[in-house]
Amino acid sequence: MEIRKVPYGIVFKTRVRDESIGGENPFRWQDVRSEEIFQGRRVVVFSLPGAFTPTCSNRQCPAFDAIYPEIRRLGIDEVYCISVNDAFVVYQWARHLKIKNVRFIPDGSGKFTGRMGMLVNKEHLGFGYRSWRYTMVVDDGAVEKWFEEPGINDAGEDDDPYTVTDPDHLIAYLREAQRTNDAA
Repeated sequence: MEIRKVPYGIVFKTRVRDESIGGENPFRWQDVRSEEIFQGRRVVVFSLPGAFTPTCSNRQCPAFDAIYPEIRRLGIDEVYCISVNDAFVVYQWARHLKIKNVRFIPDGSGKFTGRMGMLVNKEHLGFGYRSWRYTMVVDDGAVEKWFEEPGINDAGEDDDPYTVTDPDHLIAYLREAQRTNDAA
């Protein structure tokens, strides 16, 4: 894959806890711009078909959360999960999974995912538009390394592959990158 930039100017609509609000639901809306996530930082992003889905919930998110300390030791500032779901769903999903380290970003409208070229039609499953599964290392807005599951399509002919976007492939890349940098 050629080096490309992640899209700036995308606004993620998030919900953050704010005790000053009071009541049973002390949350307020907070816009997070894509440049706040990527500019001047080296981050890992993984994206997946959706909240509460089997592979995403049972394997991918817990695996990234468990290996988070190692990812950080290998020169990454933060790890994000971007899902084409709204802020309410993404918040409850991360809470349900008891995720402690990975930051979840809701791409409710799919604008970021679409600009990345990864928005696929999952209407055959009743999902609507969602993300194809991918993982990337982004350094100051530039995609440094890209992992994408094979077979991206809108035809409903996939079996939700999860082969190259797992944290093991990422860790192998980050270790090799670190060895190369240390040798230079």
